[in-house]
Amino acid sequence: MKFDAPAGKTIVDDPTVIGKSTRRIDGPRKTTGTAPYAYERHDVVSGQAYGYIVGSAIARGRITAMNLDAARKAPGVIAVIAATETEPVGTSPFNTAPLFGGRDIAHYHQAIACVVAETFEQARAAAALIRTTYDRDAGDYDLAKVKDGAKIAPGWSVPEDIQRNGNFAEAYAAAPVQLDQTYTTPDEAHAMMEPFATIAAWEGDKLTLWTSNQMINWSKRALASILKMPAENIRLDSPFIGGGFGGKLFIRADAVLAALGAKAAGRPVKIAMQRPLMFNNATHRPATIQRVRIGTDADGRILAMGHECWSGNLPGGSAENGAAQTRALYSGPDNLTVSYISRLDLPEGNAMRAPGEAVGHLALEVAMDELAEKLGLDPIEFRLRNEPERMPGDPSKRFSGRHLVECLREGADRFGWSARQSRPASVRDGRWLVGMGVAAGYRGAPITKSAARVSLDNAGRVRVETDMTDIGTGSYTIIAQTAAECIGVPLDQVRVDLGDSRSPVSSGSGGQWGAASSTAGVYAACVELRRMVAEKFGMNADTARFEGGRVVDGKTRRRLAEAGPLSAEGQMDYGDFQNDYDMGTYAGHFAEVGVDAYTGEVRIRRMLAVCDAGRILNPLSARSQVIGAMVMSAGSALMEDLVVDKRFGFFVNHDLAGYEVPVHADIPHQEVVFLDTLDDVISPLKAKGVGELGICGPGAAIANAVYNATGVRVRDYPITLDKLIDKLPDVA
Repeated sequence: MKFDAPAGKTIVDDPTVIGKSTRRIDGPRKTTGTAPYAYERHDVVSGQAYGYIVGSAIARGRITAMNLDAARKAPGVIAVIAATETEPVGTSPFNTAPLFGGRDIAHYHQAIACVVAETFEQARAAAALIRTTYDRDAGDYDLAKVKDGAKIAPGWSVPEDIQRNGNFAEAYAAAPVQLDQTYTTPDEAHAMMEPFATIAAWEGDKLTLWTSNQMINWSKRALASILKMPAENIRLDSPFIGGGFGGKLFIRADAVLAALGAKAAGRPVKIAMQRPLMFNNATHRPATIQRVRIGTDADGRILAMGHECWSGNLPGGSAENGAAQTRALYSGPDNLTVSYISRLDLPEGNAMRAPGEAVGHLALEVAMDELAEKLGLDPIEFRLRNEPERMPGDPSKRFSGRHLVECLREGADRFGWSARQSRPASVRDGRWLVGMGVAAGYRGAPITKSAARVSLDNAGRVRVETDMTDIGTGSYTIIAQTAAECIGVPLDQVRVDLGDSRSPVSSGSGGQWGAASSTAGVYAACVELRRMVAEKFGMNADTARFEGGRVVDGKTRRRLAEAGPLSAEGQMDYGDFQNDYDMGTYAGHFAEVGVDAYTGEVRIRRMLAVCDAGRILNPLSARSQVIGAMVMSAGSALMEDLVVDKRFGFFVNHDLAGYEVPVHADIPHQEVVFLDTLDDVISPLKAKGVGELGICGPGAAIANAVYNATGVRVRDYPITLDKLIDKLPDVA
């Protein structure tokens, strides 16, 4: 099905299932422990052995020797595979760091061996017996030290690596009011609950992996390239994923070593990557240094805006483009946005929820507040004065739908913004200094072709199959809602099978495109199935109504079950007309915090997000997506920090005891409001993703609230009490 013009009237425009708050259909399985996560799939293949990964003890250099004898003789050991005895595996466009093989070391905890044994404990004990010696090389581990040698790098989520509209330098120099500030964000970890985990089994030259992965088709292709085998000989199955946040977009060492270990052992092998390797072996969000310069006239209208972002990565890795949202948010004729990248010999940096924009808002939206204060303007009013009519980064593009003004105004009204005191440190509640903050949010709304198979049986039940994944986001439910709406059956008559590479290829989960793309693919398959049913009944597919398990065309009524069994496949493709639009999602984020006047401890009191993301397919799960993202933003603003040992090149706090993330006690009441909007440019469902919009801005709102509470501006994240305590107002 080709979507080559804005949607007019569609079969879901008067919904009875879509758009209704619906509990997750997979919820009972998760709450009863019957949802099959990768490591727990004991029934898929018999004779599973256990693998244990050994990581490099240096960050850069070369293995000179590995003594494997003791490990091989240890009780229960079936096989040992080692980098010194294994040719390096292949590469793929989806991985930067080498995943296994060869003596050269690219980063700390790079996989250098895997022990396969009858039990996990035996594999772990034997792995501890491997003795490795190295020739260590010097490396670069400090972004600040290598920043000046950085090169312009392609942005992760934008097509151009540098963009200049007009003459920024001249316009900024001439601006009556100027701001020039630098902000830093640290390395961050995905820290998902479920580790990377895989069970691998060979049947001749055919390989099956039961794994935890967000992007089935990407990873099938990547694994084929890495293992140098035909993609059609590989099956990936990942029906349930215990969190990913971008960390499971790509194949990691667990999958590669499970496959190699199963080949060496001659039997299935299961591996769960141990928690310390989750931080150093796998990917993370790179640290950034961001310089923001904004020049305005005396009335607060932006004349020039510059946003430069520096980050580091291994050779061939991508930049963390913190300037991505700056091209879309505010008007201004002379803009400069640049992303730079330096070589760092730390573990691979790659996508983490809202890559680029999540950290970019922490700089841009705080800079907007700083300049509003300099102008003597309310921070919301300053933003409203700079609302653009067209895409600032590319004025040839219209907005497919933009309601940021409404987000900010409705949010201000709901949050009680009028009670905010503009003078910092002027509100106290006992020992607490209290402040409010606001930030705008933008996240692009990409969409990609996606396919599905929809089948009808002779009892009128519907089955949907697609390799789309559910990472805890509610994919099962919105896909079932889409099929139920399109075919006209109750939700409990729809079965959804996800995450199997034998099914039609979908978008996968990531980039805030999964919901919009995968449901559009299901829509396309349903349209084809409706056509087949109508033809079987001698009806007009364009005028027939599918409702209540029946098909009605004029005076003719037939039971849907009479048409079965039937099966249809469909794929949604997109026309070039979308290139004329910027398709984005928008939010107004608000936060109130209290800061202990004695200790500098920050406590969030309440948060609000007002979101503009087109049709909301399931408000209940969409709210969960946004509040989860708000929690992650709170972590970024106040506590998350992968601490780098700049002598030896590794993340020191590589477990959930040392890497702090928000817990229930850190997060108070959160409110989410969705504007009632439709975007007919995005797809026939007129729905956009929302999962990453929720992390774009709340951290900046918290930072601005901390300043409003204390009068202390912290530009180096996270905002920990040591950065506040000696600057707080006098207690007396």
